Amino acid sequence: MFLHLGFDIRFRLVSPTPMVLVLHTHPSREDTLCLPDRLDIQPGLPIREYFDGFGNRCSRIVAPPGDLRISGETVVSDSGLHKPTIEGLRLHPVEELPSEILQFLLPSRYCEVDLLTEIAWSLFGHTPVGWQRVESVCDWVHNSIEFGYHDARKTRTALETYKEGEGVCRDFQHLVIAFCRTLNIPARHATGYLGDIGVPPSADPMDFSAWFAVYLEGRWRTLDARNNTPRIGRVLMARGRDAADVAMTTSFGVAELTGFQVWTEELADFSPATLLPKLSSGAL
Repeated sequence: MFLHLGFDIRFRLVSPTPMVLVLHTHPSREDTLCLPDRLDIQPGLPIREYFDGFGNRCSRIVAPPGDLRISGETVVSDSGLHKPTIEGLRLHPVEELPSEILQFLLPSRYCEVDLLTEIAWSLFGHTPVGWQRVESVCDWVHNSIEFGYHDARKTRTALETYKEGEGVCRDFQHLVIAFCRTLNIPARHATGYLGDIGVPPSADPMDFSAWFAVYLEGRWRTLDARNNTPRIGRVLMARGRDAADVAMTTSFGVAELTGFQVWTEELADFSPATLLPKLSSGAL
């Protein structure tokens, strides 16, 4: 299947402001791009690109005072298949893990592994070691945390999510990541597009989505504590230790958000000759 992805983000700035943008699809999706994945920045500005330590494609700009619009859209092909389950997969003992994986067992900005140790082992220490333990953690977080935008805040940590019992999608993932790490299961954060493909449409405006992955039997396996059910049409943008590593925009100065729109929609068919003019004009 083909997915039309895009975003339109607007800021108002009071002074020249350096910014880092992580708004491209992840390089691992490059082979699935049907159209170039470019940023459109108004007013026009020089863009410097680099890849961060997690392999995410990043852009640097210096935005002038006034209104700033950052937008982009592309079309990707997707298998339309669910990710394989983790059933039956083996958990590596810590001593077997590749050295580059060890960082995903440690505390990070939003995942206070050290502060959640006693809680995690009291909740999950009795579960079988391996894939069953991962599913137990995911089920518990999904069933125990209430989803809602009414009290969303960007500074909420995994421990605060546990204590408050509520959060948005990234809070669900931070808590399950912290629990997994405490239980010696490497876990990392991911963000990208997840539209209402193959499920009833949500009444809430679309946002970028968060999920997580665990390292089992030599590979990263995608899971989602917020939805906790197989979904299709995920398109990765960035991954890291937690949301601090995958912030879509980082402003080194005051930047007031004045507009935000994200979309993902399935296309019945894709032909660049007929679709490209619609994309350019915003007709879709």
